Amino acid sequence: MKTSAKKIALKIGKWLGIFIASVLLLMFLIPLLFPGMVSEQVKALANKSLAGELNFSKSKLSFFTHFPSLTVSLDDLSLKGSAPYQNDTLLKADQVAFGINLKRLIFDNEVKIDELYVSDAFINVKVNDKGEANYNVYVSEKDQPKDTLSEGTAIRLDRIDLDNCHIKYSDRSAKILVDAYGFNYLGKGDLSEDVFDLRTDARIDSVDFYYDRVPYLEKKSLRADLITRINTNSLSFILQKNELKINKLPVEFTGIFTILKDGYNINIDAASENTTVKDLLSVLPPQYLTWLDETNIQGRSDLLFTFKGRYNAATKQQPDLGFNLKINDGSVEYDGAPVPLTDFNLDLNAMLPSLDVEKLNINLRKLDFKVGDKDYFHAFLQTKGLTEMDVKANIKGTLDLKTLDAAIGLQNMDLKGMLRADIEADGQYSAEKKLFPKAKGGINLQNGWLKTDYYPNPITDIKFVANIQNGNGTFEDLKVAVTPASFVFEGNPVYVNATVSDFADLFYDARIKGELNVGKIYKVFKQQGLDVTGYAKADLSLKGRQSYATTGQYDKLNNKGTLVLKNIKTTSELFPKAFFISEGYFTFQNEKMWFDKFRANYGKSDFSINGYLLNTINYFLESHGTLSGNFNLKSKFIKVDEFMALKEGENKDRKAEVEYAKEDHPKMSGVVVLPTNLNVSLVANADKVEYTGLVLNNLIGKVGISKGRLFLENTNFNIIGCKVGIDASYKNESPTAANFDVHFTAKDFSVKRAYNEIPLFHDLVTAAEKAEGIISVDYKIKGDLDGNMSPIMPSLDGGGTISLRDVKVVGLKLFGGISSKTGSKEMDNPDMKGITVKTTINNNLIHIDDFTFKVAVFRPTITGTTSLDGLLDLRMRLGLPPAGLIGIPIVITGTHEDPQIKVFSKTGKKIQEAIYNEKTNTLVKKEKVKKGKDIDKNKKER
Repeated sequence: MKTSAKKIALKIGKWLGIFIASVLLLMFLIPLLFPGMVSEQVKALANKSLAGELNFSKSKLSFFTHFPSLTVSLDDLSLKGSAPYQNDTLLKADQVAFGINLKRLIFDNEVKIDELYVSDAFINVKVNDKGEANYNVYVSEKDQPKDTLSEGTAIRLDRIDLDNCHIKYSDRSAKILVDAYGFNYLGKGDLSEDVFDLRTDARIDSVDFYYDRVPYLEKKSLRADLITRINTNSLSFILQKNELKINKLPVEFTGIFTILKDGYNINIDAASENTTVKDLLSVLPPQYLTWLDETNIQGRSDLLFTFKGRYNAATKQQPDLGFNLKINDGSVEYDGAPVPLTDFNLDLNAMLPSLDVEKLNINLRKLDFKVGDKDYFHAFLQTKGLTEMDVKANIKGTLDLKTLDAAIGLQNMDLKGMLRADIEADGQYSAEKKLFPKAKGGINLQNGWLKTDYYPNPITDIKFVANIQNGNGTFEDLKVAVTPASFVFEGNPVYVNATVSDFADLFYDARIKGELNVGKIYKVFKQQGLDVTGYAKADLSLKGRQSYATTGQYDKLNNKGTLVLKNIKTTSELFPKAFFISEGYFTFQNEKMWFDKFRANYGKSDFSINGYLLNTINYFLESHGTLSGNFNLKSKFIKVDEFMALKEGENKDRKAEVEYAKEDHPKMSGVVVLPTNLNVSLVANADKVEYTGLVLNNLIGKVGISKGRLFLENTNFNIIGCKVGIDASYKNESPTAANFDVHFTAKDFSVKRAYNEIPLFHDLVTAAEKAEGIISVDYKIKGDLDGNMSPIMPSLDGGGTISLRDVKVVGLKLFGGISSKTGSKEMDNPDMKGITVKTTINNNLIHIDDFTFKVAVFRPTITGTTSLDGLLDLRMRLGLPPAGLIGIPIVITGTHEDPQIKVFSKTGKKIQEAIYNEKTNTLVKKEKVKKGKDIDKNKKER
């Protein structure tokens, strides 16, 4: 019996071993039997179904890449996006694998893809401000090319597996940025059905969420367990079971999301109900999590988020955003605090209809808390609108800041002082209608004290007493008094007493006095990069009305005093680098702010300025004020390239427009962006100016900046040993585009040096490559500049004269060809003296008026057209002796490198001009030689 059982076990083991060996053998053989067919069909499917450019290094068919699935793997895969991002990468992955249905492959000889695996990938989704996205790369079946064969490759997914991916979603139209690292996703469902349920398990190691460039989530982990019903016919996603966990905060959401041809429709509710306040605070930025572990936090919270409506960038439709947060019976007690913060209650509701900030509604029904037995704070606020805002507010409280600091455990900071607040407001704010809510009350801080971990000494004796009064709800009746605001830092007192009233025609009376080590005060707040050492001293008395300056009643102003700045570092959103003011001495005299002595650097550039600004007080009081003034500027060196908008620099506070341009054009330097709130004139004197490789010496002239445009008037400089006179204007259109209009004259300079050292001359006067001698130029030209501050050649429009004083042309193929065709050896390398050539430029063509010169006994006359890309359509009359009365007609076509010369001919080949789009600064159509040879018709068309 034992022998029989043993035999049976051996047989079972034998057949099991044969089966396993057979399976393993098949796993090795099948990829060998079908590799070419599978790879070819997958490639064909990609070419048929994808509009974006797809590339990969190699493909492999195997059971063991994602065991036990048979997969075709594409290594080092990259996929470009759809227009207008067709040159940018949408997907870049170490490997993308497609699971193949084994039954269909073996028995039907078909490749059916039912699984998708993506590992170690970067998925870069972009949507521009017009709502155009880069992910529209899939070509729907009705738009795909028709197959001539019935069988082929198809996608019917029932598994999607993303492993360790980095996903970046940047939607400029919605002002949303999501950046997720360590994105792991497993989705299962019968994706072959028109309507199916997708079960999802997702984990993100770190996710950032920004709205309008403001971070709302940073480095948060996320876990999701979802069931989503997907309708592929309508591209709708119905959120059925959707549980998220952001750090420790649980969130459930339901709703529907439908992708439309021109946008999307959304109706989502997300809620975290009856959770602890501590779990709610776990979504704070990472630097606060240590504080959270050391703090006893009690209370319950309810959080509701809604996002409902239709989005369509073309029609400017946007969904409504809603937010509600309630906290009940909260308390905060930091480790070792003498008393806790208790009775914390918050009820906040915010609505943003159509994502329009002008319709913003905020309802802070309650913000209350106590600190110990005596101190309390209460706030109530209702607002509706923004530019025209309905306001109702009440703020009241008494707080010992030292006790508050200890109760909540403020990180890196110690506070002291008694703060009292009692303010009521009710009414409408509108700057245009000069309305301000009825208001009364004030804020009073006494014996204030502030110290941080970033600097050893505190700011002491802080006093701030401010009162507001407005009984009629108008600008005219509004009065604000600050009496006083003062503090002491490093032994130096600083104080401000100010009263402002009648905001309809602002009356101000202010006294500012004190000195401050700005470098050290910034270190108190951990802002080391904003200055070097930094020193400011003020002794100012400012008194007057806004209308006194605007109506020229300067004698009624009483602005006087001095302001001294030393070693101050400051930035402007227009420029990538910081300005370093080494010293600035300013004097205020009524309407003028005098720059008695001002020295500054910007990168390698230096400036020394004296002069004045007009109405600086009004500039700060008006929302769209303009600074006017007159200055003398001296500089040893100005490097224009450093001011270009997309250059790298320490300034991180740039306009969104600039940051977007840097992302879209990483290889561009950008153009110089000019301020629009300046109206100043400068008499400039610069020893050296460097601009895109050009060196201009001894620049002297009048420079004006007005409404974002730069003007040069009667300006001179030296270049290539020649004095150049210039009148010009410049205006930027965006960070990557600008236009210019210039008139320049240059007398008696080397044509060879100009060709070698001045790019614009090199491109416009191509024949100068073979010339030597002295010429003069008087030319007017306007056009556009690209994102590297270089002229866009097809945009150029203008004309002028080039005077040849004594020029020898050696080796020019055009003259060599004429010499060969006519037998006139003198035309090989002609000397050209005392000749003035008049030309005009437009649409990438240079039109040459007829000019005559003398070569030995001949009198050649040349006229015609050349293109900036080298095409020729020239006519020559070779005047024969005596005095050129009889001439030989010659036509030159072809190119500069390969001229085609016809003797005794008048029939040329007209060059059709290029077509340039001034709005987009792009070349629509290149110039080309026109078919047809009617020379008389060509002449008439000119």
